[in-house]
Amino acid sequence: MLIKTHDDLKQLRQKVKAALDQEKMRILVCAGTGCVANGSLKVYEALKRKVKELGLSTSVELVEEVSHEGIAVNISGCHGFCQMGPLVRFEPSGLLYCKVREEDVEEIVNTSIINNGVVDRLLYEDPKTGEKVKTQDENPFYKRQVRVTLRYCGRLDPDDIYDYIAHRGYRAISKVLQEMSPQEVINEVLESGLRGRGGGGFPTGRKWSFAASQPGPKKYIICNGDEGDPGAFMDRSVMEGNPHSVLEGMMIAGYAIGANEGYIYARAEYPLAIKRMRKAIADAEAHGLLGENILGSGFNFKINIKEGAGAFVCGEETALIASIEGERGMPRPRPPFPAVKGLWGCPTIINNVETLANLRFIINNGAALFKSYGTTHSSGTKTFALAGQVQNTGLVEVPMGVTLREVVFDIGGGLRDGKKYKSVQIGGPSGGCLTEDKLDLPLDYDELIKVGAMIGSGGLVVMGDDTCMVETAKFFMGFVQNESCGKCVPCREGTKQLLALLTKITEGKGTEVDLDLLEELAQNVKNGSLCGLGKTAPNPVLTTLRYFRDEYIAHVRDKKCPAGACQALKEYYIDPDKCKGCTVCSRVCPAGAITGDKKQPHVINTELCLKCGACMEKCKFGSIEIR
Repeated sequence: MLIKTHDDLKQLRQKVKAALDQEKMRILVCAGTGCVANGSLKVYEALKRKVKELGLSTSVELVEEVSHEGIAVNISGCHGFCQMGPLVRFEPSGLLYCKVREEDVEEIVNTSIINNGVVDRLLYEDPKTGEKVKTQDENPFYKRQVRVTLRYCGRLDPDDIYDYIAHRGYRAISKVLQEMSPQEVINEVLESGLRGRGGGGFPTGRKWSFAASQPGPKKYIICNGDEGDPGAFMDRSVMEGNPHSVLEGMMIAGYAIGANEGYIYARAEYPLAIKRMRKAIADAEAHGLLGENILGSGFNFKINIKEGAGAFVCGEETALIASIEGERGMPRPRPPFPAVKGLWGCPTIINNVETLANLRFIINNGAALFKSYGTTHSSGTKTFALAGQVQNTGLVEVPMGVTLREVVFDIGGGLRDGKKYKSVQIGGPSGGCLTEDKLDLPLDYDELIKVGAMIGSGGLVVMGDDTCMVETAKFFMGFVQNESCGKCVPCREGTKQLLALLTKITEGKGTEVDLDLLEELAQNVKNGSLCGLGKTAPNPVLTTLRYFRDEYIAHVRDKKCPAGACQALKEYYIDPDKCKGCTVCSRVCPAGAITGDKKQPHVINTELCLKCGACMEKCKFGSIEIR
């Protein structure tokens, strides 16, 4: 159906909603990347097939009248609770099943569809109370969240434009084109306090104002979906779960600054996100919601997709622009800033996926409601990818200003396997590692900067007491050094030397002089690098030196790794009271470092020991320890 006017869109929404309202039940199977990898699409196909066999299925894909109350089985975007996937949710009851397999479908259909019952074994069990939780709203993982960006991820079919339209989709752009001037849109975004969700937190409305004031017939909007932080998957999940919200956000931004063309820059490692974004663009074009004279307003806008090759540096604005232009993705000096001279020399606004996905909420509900969440200087909500040694890994969205403690222990359920909290790495390679005494720190752009960290794109990696912080700093430095474009000397050479120093320390060859050199070099790289990648690269080093200096001291002075994680600093020892002299350890040792007579305690020659751990792995009596 071609949507030519605002009335056409309104009538279509009413028609689709009427069809959806006739559904007796809707079953939503999570088709986020994690659940797909665990077999959720097989669950979806099996459910759909079984419901159809029973003669209960219905569909509104063609927006036709539904003749009976039926059951719809749909895929959806990421539900967020990745630790418990594949997830299946029933609406309107809210019943949520976890870790569902294809072989569970028969029981689900018989119990929950035919007999309106509950399969207890598929419910989430609260580890604190031991109680089974039936619905998503009762689940401790969800109940403390406030979903704005992720509101419809997991609730609608990302491949169905009608489903999006039924859930107030494209209502915001209709309102903008019908009722607001470009400046009024900018003012509303300024009033909302929305700050860029991709890293630095620059006020979105101010950035738009710069581009809107620039002369010239051609301007661009770029959606930055080049999410490269280890452990981060927020933007990917939004593109996979609600792609039309990103398109609508780009249209609103384009109208506000006077742009008629946009690019979505997404890394090629996100094939599912790219596939769904391409379909969303094609469907929007086919229905007249992208292209020429949108909704009869005279506003023209088209969107292209550019697949990135996976270079982390292309998350930086000017490197991203260079990549779209067909050049090697390398940062450019600023000024001029992209808002003045960006893509092909034209004024260009670059917002990340989450920033753009927030716009429909602000326009539909007003700046005041958006500001009611969060803090004075950091309004709204923020999505975080909760990963690491936490009980409940997944995608969460909370109001800005909540504490790390709430996210890690209330939503995340604390650390798994009895581990004790040690640190959280926030903001990815550009962020910092924060200690237990920072758990009550509010998640706020400005507050985190004060302690040497940053919100970044929203990665949260939780680490337990068996994590070596020197090794952690080395890991992130290795990542950054590998991703450096090499254009400026401080980043190219500085990160290489920082990595060499950290490697030296983890191998037990470092000195206390090396610690002073490490800190001095990190500051120089931070101050002298050209782009944001280099300027923030030393943050994990600086924060671990600041908050875990005693651990560095142990490595260089005592030649010990307190966490027992650095392989080179491990010392294997055989407890003579436990050793039975079975000779298994001596037979598996590749270096011949273990000696002893049969049925007599064995010993390890530490000078010959390769510290491979083969002996410890094979010992049946637990006699081999690390000290």
